Amino acid sequence: MRCCEHCSHESSCITSVPVFKGMNDSDLSALQKVTRSREFQKGELIFRDGERSETLFVVKEGLIKLTKTSAEGKEQIVRLLFPGDFFGLFALLRNEKHYVNAEALGKTVICSIDKKDFLKTMESNSDMSFRFLLALNDRLYEADESVSFLGLMEVEQRLARALLLFYDKTKAKNGSFALPISKKDLASFIGTTPESISRKLLSFMSQNLIEMDGRRQIKILELEKLKLLAGLD
Repeated sequence: MRCCEHCSHESSCITSVPVFKGMNDSDLSALQKVTRSREFQKGELIFRDGERSETLFVVKEGLIKLTKTSAEGKEQIVRLLFPGDFFGLFALLRNEKHYVNAEALGKTVICSIDKKDFLKTMESNSDMSFRFLLALNDRLYEADESVSFLGLMEVEQRLARALLLFYDKTKAKNGSFALPISKKDLASFIGTTPESISRKLLSFMSQNLIEMDGRRQIKILELEKLKLLAGLD
């Protein structure tokens, strides 16, 4: 179906993605007309590892996890996607199979654009093509960062970075936000165990870096100190 009420002209998936900003009205209107949307519930898969696709996906609302599963059945979260993030680009541009699973972590609205419509817009808009190259460069940088994130940093550093990511992406007010994923998923995301997550959160509380209200609600008390711990200052 065409873009539903979740993708209105005022809050379209297209205008929520930085790479599409600055398009002229004609190109923007044409792209909006070929944009589709679909709602997913928690646990539903947008696509599976090994499936083919000729579609660019955009997160309009909610949260997506991209995962790989080992032969033993162990899941590793490769990336978390927030509103405004796009994905599926590897399969789209290279005519390859998806190399990850994409799963909704709650009620999520995904907008999609078919390959032929996306490439047609790219060909007619050099500014957008350049911004897309910059976005791909950012992805490569993030991939390199992810390697060091998991391989070189201690657990508390990785956890501090994850908390700062959620703080930024959820646009925390007064330093407070709700963890958008479970401790199990958080452990998979930073390469540790749920038990270690619990211990480190208690340690952060004892250092007065954060406060916790219940299992998910977090308030960052010392933002600069947390950045320093994460190696970002």
